[in-house]
Amino acid sequence: MTHLPPSAPLTAALAAAERGWHVFPLRPGDKRPALHGEAVCPGIGDCAGGHRKWEDRATIDPDRIRRAWSSLAFNVGIATGPSGLLVVDLDMPKRKGSADTPCGVTTFRALCERAGQAVPATHAVRTASGGVHLYFTVPHGMRLANTAGRLGRLIDTRAWGGYVVAAGSITPTGPYAPVAPNPPVPLPDWLYGLLAPRRASRGLMAVPSSSRASRYATAALRAETASVQYASQGERNATLLAAARALGRFIAWGDLPRDVVEEALQSAGECAGLSERQCRATVRSGLNWSIAHNLQRRAA
Repeated sequence: MTHLPPSAPLTAALAAAERGWHVFPLRPGDKRPALHGEAVCPGIGDCAGGHRKWEDRATIDPDRIRRAWSSLAFNVGIATGPSGLLVVDLDMPKRKGSADTPCGVTTFRALCERAGQAVPATHAVRTASGGVHLYFTVPHGMRLANTAGRLGRLIDTRAWGGYVVAAGSITPTGPYAPVAPNPPVPLPDWLYGLLAPRRASRGLMAVPSSSRASRYATAALRAETASVQYASQGERNATLLAAARALGRFIAWGDLPRDVVEEALQSAGECAGLSERQCRATVRSGLNWSIAHNLQRRAA
């Protein structure tokens, strides 16, 4: 393991703070926070009014940073939420010999190509494992959460409730080093659309409360729509087809109107990342098959 001089982590922490990024100490040579947990909170200092977690104690105050890094060469954590950042973490496959598994960088490039967008030229940091952190700014008041795999395999994001290891830190597997030191660019609208909290589709909100839509049918519609929205990559179209086949019986039995089911599934499929045309064809096929096979209501 390479050791950094004692001044290097302090320099890295101060440099991050100068950018307006809120930092806190990580354990020397590690990625875990060095701050005490709630179970052993002394109730003094920052925690005099109650325990404060690392996200609350992260700071841009240079005096506090100098005091915090005065005793040990702590690694540097950046609290992404308070810093107004969203960081896309493009990871490497964990297992050795998994050469056929695309890395996060490759998957992200493919995602950009499918969206018809160039890979954003933004602040980037090479991670200790060989992956890449892409930094983006988000508008004040926008509170995006962390995600794991929503954009694709080996792609996570860090926002509110998350942190990243800053450039200048070092772990047993290697250093974190800047690749593109240019300032981070605003989060592209198309990426925000993929990461924003998913709301119920208009189709779900339009489900009538009359007897025509039984409680069971409405619950099934909501459950099947959710399963499509959160289907993993590579299983989305099959999940959409299964959902359409499961819901078609309620159309055949008169419990749900077809246009409501179609709109809900279409919205869920597009939200999951399928194209409009693909969703429409899959939904139509699944519903037609189910309606043809469920013209008579079976006894429960």
